[in-house]
Amino acid sequence: MGHNSRMNEFQFLPDQARDIGTDRIPPVRRLTHELPDGRTVSALQYGDALSSDFPPPVVTFLHGAGLNAHTWDTTAIALGLPALALDLPGHGDSSWRTDAAYAGRPLAEDIVGALEKWCETPQVLVGQSLGGLTAAALAASHPDLVRELVVVDISPGIDPNAGASQIAAFFAGPTDWASREELVERAMQFGLGGTPEAATRGVFLNSRVRPDGRVEWKHHFAHLAAAMAADPVAAQAALSGQDALRSVLTASGWDDLAAVRAPITLVHGERGFLTEQDVTDYRAYRPDAVTIAVSSGHNVQEEAPAELAEIVAAVVSRA
Repeated sequence: MGHNSRMNEFQFLPDQARDIGTDRIPPVRRLTHELPDGRTVSALQYGDALSSDFPPPVVTFLHGAGLNAHTWDTTAIALGLPALALDLPGHGDSSWRTDAAYAGRPLAEDIVGALEKWCETPQVLVGQSLGGLTAAALAASHPDLVRELVVVDISPGIDPNAGASQIAAFFAGPTDWASREELVERAMQFGLGGTPEAATRGVFLNSRVRPDGRVEWKHHFAHLAAAMAADPVAAQAALSGQDALRSVLTASGWDDLAAVRAPITLVHGERGFLTEQDVTDYRAYRPDAVTIAVSSGHNVQEEAPAELAEIVAAVVSRA
């Protein structure tokens, strides 16, 4: 199934397939693209379950802050089309940015080369949360790479980490742990991860074991949060600076959205980050955008993967 030496990375796929009522699992493999400065961008490629082959992707997925490419696994299984899911810089198996510039535009520039390398045709680009802002920036700056844009539960009008104070507190603990079981227990204590099985899967795929045997989160945000928590003075200064930065990012996000020439679909969870006013503002700014509400929280790809896959499939089917 293309798992080879990374079998453990894909060990949850059969259970995820059963959760949505299918036994058809596409072949999946890990890809790596090196940037000119030596950093790498990592991705998962989902192939053709019928032929066990890897046709060129027609859909590319970009995840939200603190997540990784595996957040799309169940959606990709339900979709059943050749697809690519990137680990954004600072997440998963992709390199961290030394400047910690995790906004849409710098992230978009980091992943352009990977899409040019792995995709032969313009993509249906699906981005959730921070990935949605990155997708809009990419569609605006490189329209030749994007056929249609599907934005999931994010708008330039809100902070991509809004409503996530509980998550910030969760990540602001120690930077390393004795075992993944400790991380699962912490996630459950914070009310994160859903079921114990889902929390175990999420922790396994979002952490790594260091050479010294200690476990750490893969994404940069946990380490940044821990550093800020350890230095309250620096944290307060950073928060003050973030207010000014957020206004700049919001403005650039609307500019990116205005520049997108590809058709846009906004999918938002009824219990997600977007308020009714956010959706109204989005429609006012892009009246051509299709907006679809689903019964879900912010992480639609995990809470309603089959429904999201249907929406994406309908977009793909539009010639």
